[in-house]
Amino acid sequence: MNYQIIGDNDCPLVEFRMDRGEGLLIERGSMAYMNGIELQGKLNSRGGLLGAIGRSIAGGESMFITNACAVQDGAVLGVAPAIPGEIKKLTVGSRQYRLNTGAFLACASSVNYNIVTQKLSHAFFGGTGGLFVMETIGQGDLLVNAFGSLITLEVTPDHPITVDNEQVVAWDASLDYRIEIASGMFGFMTGEGLVNRFSGSGEVIIQTRNLRSLADSLSKYIPKGN
Repeated sequence: MNYQIIGDNDCPLVEFRMDRGEGLLIERGSMAYMNGIELQGKLNSRGGLLGAIGRSIAGGESMFITNACAVQDGAVLGVAPAIPGEIKKLTVGSRQYRLNTGAFLACASSVNYNIVTQKLSHAFFGGTGGLFVMETIGQGDLLVNAFGSLITLEVTPDHPITVDNEQVVAWDASLDYRIEIASGMFGFMTGEGLVNRFSGSGEVIIQTRNLRSLADSLSKYIPKGN
């Protein structure tokens, strides 16, 4: 996958260079510009229509994902995330990942994914993708994006990590995790709500900004209708 990340760190996009017959998957609606590229929508699930519908309803994701294929040598494709923030490459192979809702941006054709079902407690009380989450398979490059900068936290058996649900972007598929209340009655006293407690060995990628907190901060300035 031949690409470069261009633009500033706050609002970058990815430009891919592809030869005839090369393809990749990109997030639906993320194409910014293209030349010599053919786009085709496909169901956002290897489980077929029912899996795509379930992911859309329970996870808040689109039912579709876009397959981009080069129809000539030297084809160009620009892909822009929906929200401002860093774009990060994850190397899939010896390490596989689970992705939070909205984290996926693009991946090489050698990378695929399964839609896996989370425990009900994770789905209904957590922010990590609802009932269904994307779990990578195969090997190659995967691009994710999020709100703000992206930071990798290492988890070891002696060093579990607790992360606010709204900050989680992706995590090692081998990690154990559970959803808990941060403190008190849903964090009423501390201002914190639900958290993910990760344990085992692997890594968690988090975003430095919280989109829900931004929306809550801005909502007080938005005029309300009668």
